[in-house]
Amino acid sequence: MAIHALFPTLIYRESIAGPDQRRLNQDLADECRSLAVSDAAGRRWSAKHYLGGYTSYGSLDRLHLFSSLFSRLRRRIDPHAKAFARSLHYDLAGRSFAMTDCWANVMPAGVVHSLHLHPTSFISGTYYVEVPKGAGALKFEDPRLGLHMATPPRRADAPKSFHSFVSLPAKAGDLLLFESWLRHEVPPARFSGERISISFNYGWATKAGR
Repeated sequence: MAIHALFPTLIYRESIAGPDQRRLNQDLADECRSLAVSDAAGRRWSAKHYLGGYTSYGSLDRLHLFSSLFSRLRRRIDPHAKAFARSLHYDLAGRSFAMTDCWANVMPAGVVHSLHLHPTSFISGTYYVEVPKGAGALKFEDPRLGLHMATPPRRADAPKSFHSFVSLPAKAGDLLLFESWLRHEVPPARFSGERISISFNYGWATKAGR
């Protein structure tokens, strides 16, 4: 008898903390909070789509191109994104690969980021800047869930890879990468302070002359 595990869903997780990471995170947290105050368009967008919190997704979604601090973070993330793309066995020979979008998120207790995916990109991710104790984990959905037909419930002792939903706790300094088609959410949680993260997408394009 042979059982084959096919079509894997991979999640990349790594701490990118370095000797200056505490200062970098503090500077990033300060800039995210400053954006939450000064970005009027972002506050209006968040009032409709991000109730109780702030995100620059609807206003300033290319922070890595306009802020030297976010560009510095992008340079730290780039090698991890490339390593993840290699682990997924994508053929990027003759193709450019770069961060296309980058935005800030500030979530007080109780704020929800409902299930969604990231269209028009192929690798997405989040870097955690500030995570109070008890702040929301990132919850992933089995991409086959809508196709399950007449299936019984899983046993309570089923391995995590067989669960319909898997939550990965957030930790300051951690980087999470996943394929952009994978639906995910941040459920509500009770905690003191603010959960601050930076989300981003990577895309590819055929190089000129190819």
